[in-house]
Amino acid sequence: MTTYVYETIPSKEGEEPAFFEIRQSMNEAPLEKHPETGQPIRRVILGGYGLMKKGESASADDCGPGCGCC
Repeated sequence: MTTYVYETIPSKEGEEPAFFEIRQSMNEAPLEKHPETGQPIRRVILGGYGLMKKGESASADDCGPGCGCC
């Protein structure tokens, strides 16, 4: 079993998503609704530096050549 990070999809402008982890088989399709609340969710893709939100700054020293984050 693999642990995946999911986030809620905000329903209102300015609302912050909530992040949580769910253990799933790699063969299972990504969830589309929170298993307890039914709220729409999406799987978060993580890299070697963990979760990075839009607007967070990174420098060329943080990543490898050609990473595209800077």
